[in-house]
Amino acid sequence: MAFDYKKEYKEYYMPKNKPAIVDIPSMNFIAVRGEGDPNTEGGEYKQAIELLYGIAYTIKMSKKTDYHIEGYFDYVVPPLEGLWQQEGTAGIDYSRKSDFKWTAMIRVPDFVTKSDFDWAVEQATKKKKQDFSKVEFMTLEEGLCVQCMHMGSYDDEPATVALMDSYADEMGYDIDISDSRLHHEIYLSDPRKTAPEKLKTVVRHPVKKR
Repeated sequence: MAFDYKKEYKEYYMPKNKPAIVDIPSMNFIAVRGEGDPNTEGGEYKQAIELLYGIAYTIKMSKKTDYHIEGYFDYVVPPLEGLWQQEGTAGIDYSRKSDFKWTAMIRVPDFVTKSDFDWAVEQATKKKKQDFSKVEFMTLEEGLCVQCMHMGSYDDEPATVALMDSYADEMGYDIDISDSRLHHEIYLSDPRKTAPEKLKTVVRHPVKKR
């Protein structure tokens, strides 16, 4: 059976639909940074997703090539994630999607090194005849966060965020969103195949002890 991060680390990927405080360890990602409304058809965000999956599957399928990644084990590609921010906004204003600055990202297993990533970029560029130079290898150390499963449309997330804010306050934490600690979403549903009211998204905010 392929290792599935969602199932093995349920506390990070499958939280309950009530807020909880979690301590997130350091993780490695492949990432693409960009700006603008993620819903724009054929826009920068959609292109970023294609680039990410191109590299994610090149790494996963390295087992079928002559390139051997030390420590490799078969795994399910983890879900798409996103870091979101807007100038002059503490948190997210969903009415100003065109003002988003975002980082789209997919976790890679700990055995993947920067040189393995470089190999994957080179391979994907040759095979797909596409420019993958926007994709980067990134380490994220989030630390203490409040998170909650959000069920429904992305535009309805403010209600879940309000629950998270209230819970964090009750537990003696302050929300700690800054230029380096951001609004974080993990997408467990494919919006192309899932009705908006059935979408599952992990919403995560950094916190600090008061």
